[in-house]
Amino acid sequence: MAADPLAFDLITMGRIGVDLYPLKTGVPLGEADTFGKFLGGSPTNVAVAAARLGRRTAVITRTGADPFGAYLRSELRGFGVDDRWAGEVAAYPTPVTFCEIFPPDDFPLYFYRYPKAPDLEIAADELDLDAVRAARVFWMTGTGLSAEPSRTATLAALEARGRSPLTVFDLDWRPMLWPTGEGAGAGAAPEGVTAGPGAGAEAGAEAGPGEWYRRALSLATVAVGNAQECAIATGETEPYAAARALLAAGVELAVVKRGPAGVLAVHRDGTVVELPPVPVTVVNGLGAGDAFGGALCHGLLAGWELERVIGYANVAGAIVASRLACSTAMPFAEEVEEVLGRAGGV
Repeated sequence: MAADPLAFDLITMGRIGVDLYPLKTGVPLGEADTFGKFLGGSPTNVAVAAARLGRRTAVITRTGADPFGAYLRSELRGFGVDDRWAGEVAAYPTPVTFCEIFPPDDFPLYFYRYPKAPDLEIAADELDLDAVRAARVFWMTGTGLSAEPSRTATLAALEARGRSPLTVFDLDWRPMLWPTGEGAGAGAAPEGVTAGPGAGAEAGAEAGPGEWYRRALSLATVAVGNAQECAIATGETEPYAAARALLAAGVELAVVKRGPAGVLAVHRDGTVVELPPVPVTVVNGLGAGDAFGGALCHGLLAGWELERVIGYANVAGAIVASRLACSTAMPFAEEVEEVLGRAGGV
């Protein structure tokens, strides 16, 4: 069957909000007096990153019915991301996220998603499943599994994909965004993680994060996450063990982000790519993973060999880490190509 010429290259689903970042680095939040306002939310930024690279993208999300929600939809359109599925929820305010910026590796986040984030109100019967099926890449996140009705909607979208190629699960573990009984215990240091594939699934117990992650992995074909996120999904933190466990859970491609140690990608066909980080003077590392994700989608859509895909995504992430913001920092293709074409770092 011929591909739908109107299909999106990428549809992402989940979190959106306003990022408020201090305009000076190394300043505690209580002492900061000037802030920049930006479009935020991991899956939203992934859509922006891919759009910057020339892809046709959209995001399924929800904002409050307030001025910040209107701002976010305007920003989406400005970045070239289709906002047709960015609806409003009158009952809840648009989320706001503050961060502190202490380079090179300390970037605390403070989420204000109370009493509930509108993007967790996405319902299964509101989804355009034909569009989800037709998208060349569908990208969802772990946070979308943290509460109803978003959890059922996210799983419904995955099921509609029927494990079609390039159905991506961003493991995206944010313990503070899960209900206390689920997120607190599961969000401990990796060696103490008890929320592996079977956690919370005992007789009579409600499924915990690990169980929801396992269900999503069985419906995805690509998984992307760092060590702690892999631990929640599989119980494994060692990169190769985590990659093998993700493949055993059902995906075709496992990408393990290792921070200052680089990145590991393992495909079911036996292809293994392990790359060091791109040398960079880090300003703000918060958007690097989203830039990596958008560039990963771009490379997979292009049909490149895995090493080229991961190398390209690695550079995109490094470029954003060298900048202050997230969404506005996403690189254009020529910027990535420039770094790839020269020796040294960013």
